Amino acid sequence: MVEDSPVVREFLVYILGSDPDIRIVGTASDGEQAIAAVKRCQPDVITMDIHMPKMDGLEATRRIMEADPTPIVIVSGSTDPHENTKTFRAMEAGALAVLVRPMGIGHPDHTSTVRDLVQTVKLMSEVKVVRRWPQMRHESALSSAAQALSVQKLAKLTDGVPAKIKVIALGASTGGPSVLQEILAMLPKDFSLPILIVQHMASGFVTSFVEWLAQSTGLPAHVAKHGEQLVPGHVYVAPDEFQMKVEHGGKIVLTKDALENGLRPSVSYLFRSLAAVYGGDVAACLLTGMGRDGAEELLLLKGKGAVTFAQDKDSAVVYGMPGEAIRLNAATFIMTPDKIATALTNFANNKKESL
Repeated sequence: MVEDSPVVREFLVYILGSDPDIRIVGTASDGEQAIAAVKRCQPDVITMDIHMPKMDGLEATRRIMEADPTPIVIVSGSTDPHENTKTFRAMEAGALAVLVRPMGIGHPDHTSTVRDLVQTVKLMSEVKVVRRWPQMRHESALSSAAQALSVQKLAKLTDGVPAKIKVIALGASTGGPSVLQEILAMLPKDFSLPILIVQHMASGFVTSFVEWLAQSTGLPAHVAKHGEQLVPGHVYVAPDEFQMKVEHGGKIVLTKDALENGLRPSVSYLFRSLAAVYGGDVAACLLTGMGRDGAEELLLLKGKGAVTFAQDKDSAVVYGMPGEAIRLNAATFIMTPDKIATALTNFANNKKESL
């Protein structure tokens, strides 16, 4: 457990230590101590603060993932969207999840935020993480991987379908931010289709998430607004506590309709609206995440002729959502994120050629 405030550290130790399945093997008050503690204690999972003296959580995450890869959960006490952008940069460096620090005893959200932390720590402790190379080597490896993709093979797979695609939809939960960033960063800057995203995350982080996507991918990304017209090449992320759908004419509609699968925003809600408005003129992707949100609606889209994707098991942090889609035979293609990006690029390129 990495946290610079002694009071908060004691609070988190109390919360996590109260669960019989969790044992605290070490604590640290800054990034330098964290790196040493990870080598010494070899934990199953790390909770990481971001803003700390000496070495912050972003740099500590980078170094841990390069030297001693371990599942990392970012626990943030900041409510400043600009500060929290660094939180998502830590996910780019290899952290698996971001959560708001649990509220104090007596706060109306105390029980739910404690439950989220405990469940996430348990779940992430079972994830097999891989070593992250230093940034320059990592970018070079990504470039080589992109060049090595069998573009011709993907083009053959999608031949005859892409020209009619009018909108892209992506749904994700646990582990989703870094996968979404990877996909969007591989798309060309002149990408010609609008992209709609539902990403389950702790309330209060969506603005930071969108800022990070815009900075790290070069695509214009926005928190979706009610009545906003879809613009080709722009990315629209559903805001906290709203369901997002699209009406005829390509306008975004935000509602306070009921939770679906216990969630608002819900991937199911978005996918169902796209099936009603666009029919088969959609490419929809269900990515890493717990539960089954969006799986049945991906099947609905496939039945209408849409092109549907599920992230493959080996690359997904949590296989719940894409795994359920595959079980239902809802996915036209099962692919890694880089190949999904290549396929989406082919769709957009064919769309431009058909105009």
